[in-house]
Amino acid sequence: MAFGRGADARGSVLDLILTRKRGIHEKATRQWAAQRLADLTGAAFAGEYVPDRAYAGPLYFVPDRTLLVSEAAQLGIRGPGDLFGGVVPHPFVATKSITHPAPADARDLPEGWSRSLGEALAPFVLPGMSVFNPDDGRRAGRSLLAVGAPIRTKPGQGIGGSGQRVVADFDELDAAVSALDAGAMREFGLGLELNLANAVTYSVGVLTVGAIGLAYSGTQRTTHNHAGHEVYGGSTLRCLRGGLDDLLRASRNEDESHAIASAIGYDREVGRAYPQFFASRRNYDIVVGEDSSGAMRCGVLEQSWRIGGASPAEVLALQAFKADPGLQRICVSSCEVYALIDVPDGAEVSFRAEDPVVGAITKYGIVEPDDAPACASESGSDLQGTERHGHPA
Repeated sequence: MAFGRGADARGSVLDLILTRKRGIHEKATRQWAAQRLADLTGAAFAGEYVPDRAYAGPLYFVPDRTLLVSEAAQLGIRGPGDLFGGVVPHPFVATKSITHPAPADARDLPEGWSRSLGEALAPFVLPGMSVFNPDDGRRAGRSLLAVGAPIRTKPGQGIGGSGQRVVADFDELDAAVSALDAGAMREFGLGLELNLANAVTYSVGVLTVGAIGLAYSGTQRTTHNHAGHEVYGGSTLRCLRGGLDDLLRASRNEDESHAIASAIGYDREVGRAYPQFFASRRNYDIVVGEDSSGAMRCGVLEQSWRIGGASPAEVLALQAFKADPGLQRICVSSCEVYALIDVPDGAEVSFRAEDPVVGAITKYGIVEPDDAPACASESGSDLQGTERHGHPA
């Protein structure tokens, strides 16, 4: 099966490693997914990409992060049919920082920053601001705290909930900003947004591999890592053939409809602001919860245009749709447990071993007989944005 270029050659699927500091469990899971994507497309899995090595047929990449336009061009990636992930024109576009506008008097805004995008995204996100230096962070945080509600500080480059803090007063804000690396803030930004209580985090996504397109909505679970921190523990996704508009028509309740509509609006406005952006895998974390006054709010927390924590489940759904052309819906789960466990019958393990960075961890995906998740992890979440692509801090 050809990729996005109409080639007749069988082709090669390649693991593209650009970030060397991740744990071995992420590499193992990415290669597990890449092998199955190769099977789906009729290509050969050719392992880790080595520049200047000759590979058969058209190349399909599974990168460990969102690519830049310049990087994609060097690799011959021309569109979403050439990778499992996405491509952006500037590094900050792949971070949480684009979710909110910068203050009117903000300094150190990166090249390519869109002043209009923050305003366009306002209906689809929580109230907040993005800044790129500590002084602006303190000023923006104080203005948000002035309304009397707690806020959350979110480093732009943070993976999942890592590095986030909930602050309720000026002293806590100063401590949170002072703890951040100013250089990283200047490069990737810092988001400050309203914090919600009693929140549920939805995962809404859409992806295309070869001739198969699917969209999904689901919720996340949390678990505890070996340091006792609450971290991403898995996602249960209800998938259907089609796109986000099809998903919205099939939504099952008002909260889910709001979450899907927010993802659609966010995705649309980013494409308008940055026409060079494209992606085959688009995942959005959307929170639905109560603000300090008890009012319900809904907003996109962050985007993911690369392989992520939910991807083992996504791959299982793709496999099922490929195997049965008549199948229209399926429920799947991805699960992460910080222990070496026996997985449920029918589960596919992507990693089960001691990771030098995070310790013992078991990661697997499973097709669910219904909407009841089979993951051995705790439920509920206090993490605003936990779709994880790396180990928590």
